[in-house]
Amino acid sequence: MQYHWLIQNNNNKLIVFFGGWSFDYKPFECISSDEYDVLMFYDYNNLEMPCKIPDYESKTLITWSMGVFIAYNLKDKLPQFDKKIAVNGTPFPIDDEFGIPNRTFDLTLKYAETGLQGKFYENVFSDSELLKKYLLNPVERSIKNRVEELEALNEFIRNHPAEYDNSYYDTAIVGNKDKIIPTKNQLNMWQDLAKVIDCGHFPFYNYNSWDEICK
Repeated sequence: MQYHWLIQNNNNKLIVFFGGWSFDYKPFECISSDEYDVLMFYDYNNLEMPCKIPDYESKTLITWSMGVFIAYNLKDKLPQFDKKIAVNGTPFPIDDEFGIPNRTFDLTLKYAETGLQGKFYENVFSDSELLKKYLLNPVERSIKNRVEELEALNEFIRNHPAEYDNSYYDTAIVGNKDKIIPTKNQLNMWQDLAKVIDCGHFPFYNYNSWDEICK
């Protein structure tokens, strides 16, 4: 696992952000915050915490996509948070009812190298304008590294099925146009905790700041 400070301005509030598979910090550099420092974790080729999370007056956890599952599995190594928000993900990342259907995931894994050359990111974003914004600041990790990450995630998920107790996350943001994790499956998982918004799998360009996501 890797980490990166997206924002470090000596604020008294901290967001700990777990990103999704195949991403790094580059596409998030354009997202601002007036109130929060933002520490991002990504690259789940291994699940060893690469740094200690510093103490702040207030701490918010935001997890996205595969990061929802990863953070929950690492919860005993994470601090207490004032708020925990899941974004377009569930603790059951490969699941026909609550996550990515098994057949879809298997195909994604089989053709991961080809998909990462373009098609996968076309599906991540709900329209061409958002994709163009991403392409101004795309992921810098090698395709080989991202394929290996998906292989490692597949092995970990299959060997460590989540036993979610329905009390960790406080709220869930669910995109109504998600092509990666079906909206219906996310709603099956989160039910009354779900806040449905008009977006695809990557909702972050739909917000003006991290502060807005926290609210």
